[in-house]
Amino acid sequence: MSSQNKSAQSNSPLALFVTCSKGLEPLLEDELKQSGATQVRQSVAGVHCAANLAIAYHIIMFSRLCNRVILLLAEGPVQDADDLYQSASVVDWTDHLDSLQTFAISAAGSTEQLIHTQFIAQRIKDAIVDQFRSKGLERPNVSRDEPDLLIHAVIKKERLSLGIDLAGMSLHRRNYRTEQGEAPLKETLAAALLQRAGWPREGAPTLCDPMCGSGTLLIEGVLMALDIAPGLVRGNGLTPWPHHDPAAWEKTVAQAQARKRAGAQWQGQAWGGDIDTRSIAIAGRNAQRAGVADYIEFTNSPVSEYMLTKPPALVICNPPYAERLGEQTEVELLYGELGKWLCNNALGADAAIFTAKPEWGKLLGIHSHKQYALFNGALPAKLLLMHINEERIYKKRSQSLADNTSAEPAKITLDAGAQMFANRLRKNMRTLGKWARQQGHECFRLYDADMPEYAFAIDCYGQRIHMQEYKAPASINEEDAAQRRRQAYQALCLVMQETRKIPTEHISLKVREKQKGREQYRPNQSEGEDILVTEGDAQFIVNLERYLDTGLFLDHRPIRHWVSQHSADCRFLNLYCYTGTVTVHAALGGAASSTSVDMSRTYLQWAQRNFTLNGIDSAQHELVQSDCLSFLKDCQEQYDLIFLDPPTFSNSKSTETVLDVQRDHQELIDHCMRLLAPNGLLIFSNNHRRFRLDEELIERYRVQDCTPASIDKDFARNPKIHSTWFIRHP
Repeated sequence: MSSQNKSAQSNSPLALFVTCSKGLEPLLEDELKQSGATQVRQSVAGVHCAANLAIAYHIIMFSRLCNRVILLLAEGPVQDADDLYQSASVVDWTDHLDSLQTFAISAAGSTEQLIHTQFIAQRIKDAIVDQFRSKGLERPNVSRDEPDLLIHAVIKKERLSLGIDLAGMSLHRRNYRTEQGEAPLKETLAAALLQRAGWPREGAPTLCDPMCGSGTLLIEGVLMALDIAPGLVRGNGLTPWPHHDPAAWEKTVAQAQARKRAGAQWQGQAWGGDIDTRSIAIAGRNAQRAGVADYIEFTNSPVSEYMLTKPPALVICNPPYAERLGEQTEVELLYGELGKWLCNNALGADAAIFTAKPEWGKLLGIHSHKQYALFNGALPAKLLLMHINEERIYKKRSQSLADNTSAEPAKITLDAGAQMFANRLRKNMRTLGKWARQQGHECFRLYDADMPEYAFAIDCYGQRIHMQEYKAPASINEEDAAQRRRQAYQALCLVMQETRKIPTEHISLKVREKQKGREQYRPNQSEGEDILVTEGDAQFIVNLERYLDTGLFLDHRPIRHWVSQHSADCRFLNLYCYTGTVTVHAALGGAASSTSVDMSRTYLQWAQRNFTLNGIDSAQHELVQSDCLSFLKDCQEQYDLIFLDPPTFSNSKSTETVLDVQRDHQELIDHCMRLLAPNGLLIFSNNHRRFRLDEELIERYRVQDCTPASIDKDFARNPKIHSTWFIRHP
């Protein structure tokens, strides 16, 4: 095609659908109008418009909000596979693609008869290749990785829209984020947040993000201030579509380069901080790749210690979300720290806080004057805009500022209830802490809902603290529960610092809820840190964050001690062995051999690590992955000592068996007694609070209730923590 014809075509009107993340449609509409597009109309996750090729190129180069620019080729009704084939055949695909090129099809939507997007894509592919063959041409190949032509097919309300991607890639990618930290914002969303916050600004303003993560908000902000087009940062050209106008594209590139040169006069600065060392390192490298490293200074520090040398014009940040179990209180406290920091360091500035829980905005202590509903991926969220001045700061926050003008972080302030809770912790630390030291217990329970209104279980694991909140009843107001949780956590931090010099980061908090199926085996977002603890002659690996349980049941400490003292030369069987801690004590106590059975591969791997840590020979001490009831039915071995500690309820997907300890304990015990040597002992324990041992078992075997002796002083406040019986043959 001649350059004259190309130029004429670049000015011809085209029907475009410009896609974007949900919630950005109004901003994208404004952006498209500024680019010169006409007939602009919002849709879900995109905007329809009319534009020529030159304007389409302008959108591809300069849009900070769009994902894809789709040239619409055909639209028509579809209900079934035949309709789909006919609609796809209407387009002359040989006009957009040659035989040597590759293509791929992205399909979305459905009808009653077309329910699988893969089938929709396959049927459209058939129409395309059949068209080439009918013209005597060799068919083009499909390439899912880097196709020359990306075809989009969308079915909505039984109408098919077919189009091609003019850029061939999602434009949200700027190519500076080749590595990223946790939960990064998409570049387009970051740009939208900055636009809503009124950025960029005149003069030499300072942009600040005290929780910057991998730096996306700051990098996008500086790119906007310098007027560097996203297309220049991406560095990618256009697809090999035959109707592109190279001259028009080069003109667009030249325009972007000219604007970049003019924008280099910006005299502003950006500052970013984050407590995570890895994220800060990634942010610096991202800024280098984006070409804006000279304009951004990154600091590795928590928000409470983040210092600025120049007052900010705009503070913008996306605080962490409470995605994993127990993280909510930590994030709520972080919001409080952010609010204090804003009031102490950003008076006179504007702030834009992007949050998945707008109610947490109240924890900042500053009234917002505007809120925008947006999405972070599929997660509903809001952008809170606020002016940081005395009129917008809550009165109680203003008073605290008047009382504390220093830059030092505010001291922990407890309400009356939390003060009582703190006093109880101090008392328990004096009594139980002294007892634990005398007994040589590194791990012990410090508090177990002693005060009903503070329903927590708090355990000490050496210099680490594990705090679990029992799930509050549905009748309790969530806001009240959250406030009490924050106060209790602060009280614990205060007391641990006073009594044991334990820093806040060594205190883990979880909400304990009833687990279903395999939920107890599912890890949280955070891997947590494995730590070593000592119990008698044994060492164990525990993790206070990764799972709901830590790897060591502290209430079974007396049972483990008894086993270690009575296992010499025994053949030991541990059923529902968890992380193998009882077996470790048996082996260290001189057991001749042992078999430990559990359905969970995760726990058995954990048990193997405990075995290795304690020098236990796996050839002599066997780990078996099996449903325990199935194992008992098939086993023909005899054992001198059996420990049976089933869960209250289990419906693991790994087995068809559903266990209910109250219903099934008689069958379990009978099977164990079949394997028990004539002079052997079965230790049966469980944690069902309302458990009743079947009377037939008492008549059939010698049964001794050992529950009182199996509960140590640190669990004496909760005598129903577990029940234990010694069972022997008559």
